[in-house]
Amino acid sequence: MSSPESHDYSNDPAFAIHRGGKIEVTPTIRVRDNAGLALAYTPGVARVSEAIAADASLAYDYTWKAHSVLIVTDGTAVLGLGDIGPFGALPVMEGKALLFKEFGGVDAVPICLSTTDVDEIVDTVVRISPAYGGVNLEDISAPRCFEIEDALKERLDIPVFHDDQHGTAIVVTAAMINACRLTNRAPASLRVVVSGAGAAGVAVTAMLMSIGVEDVVVLDSKGILSADRTDLNGVKAALTDRTNPHNRQGGLAEALNGADVYVGVSGGSVPEEIVATMAPGCFILALANPTPEIHPEVAGRYAAVVATGRSDFPNQINNVLAFPGVFRGALDVRARSITEGMKLAAAQAIADLIKDELSPTLIVPDPFDRRVGVAVADAVARAARADGVARI
Repeated sequence: MSSPESHDYSNDPAFAIHRGGKIEVTPTIRVRDNAGLALAYTPGVARVSEAIAADASLAYDYTWKAHSVLIVTDGTAVLGLGDIGPFGALPVMEGKALLFKEFGGVDAVPICLSTTDVDEIVDTVVRISPAYGGVNLEDISAPRCFEIEDALKERLDIPVFHDDQHGTAIVVTAAMINACRLTNRAPASLRVVVSGAGAAGVAVTAMLMSIGVEDVVVLDSKGILSADRTDLNGVKAALTDRTNPHNRQGGLAEALNGADVYVGVSGGSVPEEIVATMAPGCFILALANPTPEIHPEVAGRYAAVVATGRSDFPNQINNVLAFPGVFRGALDVRARSITEGMKLAAAQAIADLIKDELSPTLIVPDPFDRRVGVAVADAVARAARADGVARI
């Protein structure tokens, strides 16, 4: 990649579409005369404000709260770029807001915070939360992302969702459901390897286990998370307690030997000679961007199903299949939180949408399949009511 100093912005189409930003605020009504002004603002607005002050639930009916989400980042884990700070994160957060609106009809406001302190982030979000129906955490480094999410869930009565964790897990789980359908296998029969013990790896592991996967091995940069490791933080230690039932040890080569599934959420590169040791008919989900851990051409020589995070290969594991519909469904029933049942319902809805069309190159819907957002929203709303977190 060229350095910023040497890049010719004028000839780069990415810069052209970003000029001036990708989002704006537009009114839902027009004020054209004094009578309209008197209703939209003073004195008419005072009657609405007094009513909401007396009954805060009316904010869902008479403000934008019922269809708005706050997108929060500190810029510490942006895409594959890492810690690039709040200014560098802003174009990505604008893009997220664009996708919320385009695929879910949800208005989203990007907030890029100039602090990495957990308590300061939590306090800031809590203080500005009354105007929003939900909070989407984005591109915050682990393990701080877990602390921030947990603290916000404790203090807020609106949905809090860390997309790097749960959006990824939902779409990976949908892909796994359909890969199993396509190959007539049961999740409990699979030996799964998750490469990456950060935000995505932790959530992917938990959700795969919730659909019946029993044998999961997770790796970080130092190798397999196992009972003999003494260098694990609290999140990884807790993950170890629930995974690696046969106490496998070693690195990626030992983990992948005979494995049925590889889920890569950490970057790096897996040599072909190691890929070749996986079980026949395996599934390979190499999700690093822009360079998958296992190139699809290599993966295709050994796997029955191959997926990546890229749009120029089949089976793109794209979070846009999940988060717009998840929030749309949660907002539609004024949910207090997003439950595990709601996430699983989203994964099942994504998988079921194409269950009659499955092929090795179609295990998740296309991101532009307009049925996805509606199906996910409906499933999430039903699950919210079933789990008792819906207000309506």
